[in-house]
Amino acid sequence: MIEKKTYAIANAAPEKAVLAGIITPEQDERKSAEYLEELAFLAETAGIVAGKRFTQRLEHAHPKTYVGSGKLQEIKAYLQAQEICTVIFDDELTPSQLRNIERELECSILDRTALILTIFAQRAKTAYAKTQVELAQYQYLLPRLTRMWTHLERQRGGGVTMRGPGETQIETDRRIVLTKIALLKEQLKKIDRQMASQRGNRGHLVRLSLVGYTNVGKSTIMNLLSKSEVFAENKLFATLDTTVRKVVVGNTPFLLSDTVGFIRKLPHQLVESFKSTLDEVREADVLMHVVDISHPNFEEQINVVNQTLQEIGAKDKPAYMVFNKMDAYSFAEPDPFEVLPVEKPPVSLSELQKTWMDKAHSPSIFISAKEKINVEKLRADIFHIVSEIQAGRYPFRE
Repeated sequence: MIEKKTYAIANAAPEKAVLAGIITPEQDERKSAEYLEELAFLAETAGIVAGKRFTQRLEHAHPKTYVGSGKLQEIKAYLQAQEICTVIFDDELTPSQLRNIERELECSILDRTALILTIFAQRAKTAYAKTQVELAQYQYLLPRLTRMWTHLERQRGGGVTMRGPGETQIETDRRIVLTKIALLKEQLKKIDRQMASQRGNRGHLVRLSLVGYTNVGKSTIMNLLSKSEVFAENKLFATLDTTVRKVVVGNTPFLLSDTVGFIRKLPHQLVESFKSTLDEVREADVLMHVVDISHPNFEEQINVVNQTLQEIGAKDKPAYMVFNKMDAYSFAEPDPFEVLPVEKPPVSLSELQKTWMDKAHSPSIFISAKEKINVEKLRADIFHIVSEIQAGRYPFRE
């Protein structure tokens, strides 16, 4: 029964869903709209058609139902009118919030964490990635076992020493899940040792690792530099497994790795279970931080990546900023007759380049991997970076 319930997250993708989020002092209306847009993209990646979006302005998420009771009734009326049976919330819901919302709406509820776990489960191809995702699923499921058995808890006996079948089943399931988590952790340790041995057998080649927000073009750059065919797609989390290729630029060989992209509100279960995959990042000599310059909030994405790097212990690595998708960058010319000031003034690509070249604490470049703009300069920069590291590592080599 546990097996079936666990994998239901990964396999039962509903056809249509509505989205729900909140506006708070820390998350204004603009940010909330952007987060819901990203949630819709996540839903699309998982095979779900995202429809109407509901938001509510609150000081903080309601502790019992995430949104207020009035907003829940509004969502329920819309679901019944449109015959939609799934709601996706933009934050991770607590077990009690999930239970209360399901009871009120009488439909399937997904939170952002469950949705991301769905995508990871769909996209995991290797045994290593599948084990990591399965571990994250069980860790997510463990505190939520209670809501699976509410229908049996009502049959609980009235005596002090009596326990209903629901409580007994929860205890049984919890033991099963805890045992499974322990087994999966042991499997990952075994695979980690094998992968560490593989990394040790690569000699003393310089290592560069592609990092960045999901869907910024890391795999496309990987294919461009290594002339390989790493899977690349305009969807979130196209790459889960770490790919390492030997690349030669100007007769200088080095190792280039591509791994899973980061995202805001990344579930802590996935960060924990994928830490071993990110060993390539931690052990790299230089991080190539890829940024989608065409995204309206690319600066926030940079911050999210830096925060995640700090979580995995790779924040202080030397970095080379690669601003990708310059072919897709656009801005509106300012209207001289505009009376109301715009929130953020438009900036041309040349101004943006100058600004980032001036303030970046590391080397940077603006490219288009898709249109192959500035790719030769990218290769020249990489050659220079790798050569410098090799010269420092082997100072007497001619």
